Amino acid sequence: MKHIIINVGRQLGSGGHDIGRMLALDFQAKYYDRELLNLAAKESGLSEKIFEQNDEKKGFFRGLLNLGSPHISSSGDYKSGFSQESLFQFQSDAIQKAAREGSCVFVGRCADYVLRDFPNTVNIFITASMKYRIEQIMNKQHIDEAAARRFIEQGESRRAQYYNYYTGKKWGHSESYDLCIDSSILGLMESEKLIAEFIRKRFKI
Repeated sequence: MKHIIINVGRQLGSGGHDIGRMLALDFQAKYYDRELLNLAAKESGLSEKIFEQNDEKKGFFRGLLNLGSPHISSSGDYKSGFSQESLFQFQSDAIQKAAREGSCVFVGRCADYVLRDFPNTVNIFITASMKYRIEQIMNKQHIDEAAARRFIEQGESRRAQYYNYYTGKKWGHSESYDLCIDSSILGLMESEKLIAEFIRKRFKI
């Protein structure tokens, strides 16, 4: 199988995680979503909790202070050259290391930007109707419709701020991706098949 990198951006409730897993199976690739947090922790020597608390959120510094990071003194001063951007860099290093080792599917974490200079990459964005996404969140989180809508709006606001801040691009805008697809039209399985066919044609595999 050809060495390829698939980067998946996704709206909350769109099924992007599930589609990413199916693509990983389809292309015999390793799947990285929250697994990246563990990799970044190992690469950096920091606690995985730091990465979990700040996952896809802009402004790591507050989270580090709340967790009492050993890299920051009680007065809030940086130690050993540790900067606010360091967590993003540690995570980026983990993404690049995994990408060099073999075919991968990365979900979120600005992987499309981090791997912009890598060959054989394809950037996908999964969207879905708000009605569909609210239903998915209601079922998964066991909350009512109003709470599900707030969950989506707040979560996507944080995600967009994080992506836009670190990439200089617009999260969810079509020009940032090679293919955008509404998973609520065909369903997750058929959407994955369409994406997989696009990837095979693009890379002639």
